[in-house]
Amino acid sequence: MNLLTNPIILRMGLLLFAAAAAFGFGMFAIRRVRTSMVSESDSLAHTPLAVEGLPVHAYHAVIQQLKQQKHELATQQLSERRKAKASDSLSATVLSNLSCGVLFLNTNGLVRQANAAARKLLGFDSPVGLQAGDLFRTATLRPEMQHSANIGARPETSVEQALAPALAGKSAVRGLLLNYFTREGENRVLEVTASPVLADDASLMGTTLVITDKTDLERIRHAQKMQREVSSEFALELHTSLAAIKEHARQLSSGHGPELTQLADRIAQEAAQLDGTVGSFLGDGNLQQDSDFSDSSPQQEARAGERMTT
Repeated sequence: MNLLTNPIILRMGLLLFAAAAAFGFGMFAIRRVRTSMVSESDSLAHTPLAVEGLPVHAYHAVIQQLKQQKHELATQQLSERRKAKASDSLSATVLSNLSCGVLFLNTNGLVRQANAAARKLLGFDSPVGLQAGDLFRTATLRPEMQHSANIGARPETSVEQALAPALAGKSAVRGLLLNYFTREGENRVLEVTASPVLADDASLMGTTLVITDKTDLERIRHAQKMQREVSSEFALELHTSLAAIKEHARQLSSGHGPELTQLADRIAQEAAQLDGTVGSFLGDGNLQQDSDFSDSSPQQEARAGERMTT
């Protein structure tokens, strides 16, 4: 009884009872919290979570759409690359079959592309990387280009200076005739047309050069010119001889006797016929046909007189 009435024992008993009650209440609370967390995890496993107000399946749909757009973009890029490759192949095939030379120069004036005809005409195995001045170092402007108003060339103008407007993107240069000497010493007549290539915003992308070989045509023109000069000299000599024949016929017609007069008439007729043939041969109006004896010019009469005295 003394132990039960001892206040210290009573206090310890009360403290132990309070501790047991607190432990029991804590265990109960922990079980309730644990049960609640398990139920919430189960509900989250069956229901998509929401992040910033959007459910997870919405993000999956957006990701699938982005993947589909990426696939379509890759397919389109592949198709564009194939088209560009086919276009480049077609352009290369067309350029390789052209008889005229085609070169493309970048904004710095360096050759970036040249077809087979350009390499053959200029005598370079590969002109890529050369400037316009290096390409036409052995070329000079033809004399007829010195007075061309289209190009504005002067006697001291070089080929590079004549091409400067096109290389700067200002204007095209057409019909530039050059005397070009290859490294093998062959002289060629080349016609160069330079055109700037502009982008949509009018910025310069480069310059194209089209080179045409005019050597054979120039040889034909020179041969025709020489032939015209020779023909003109021949016709002039023949015309002078006809004038002498007519002068002889005139002197014969002034003689006596019908046979002599008839002979003179025949000579005059033959001379007139030959004179007409020479006039149509010339066709330039420099020499006039003589239809009768009075049509001969004083110079022709003088030359005919000299032949007669000879």
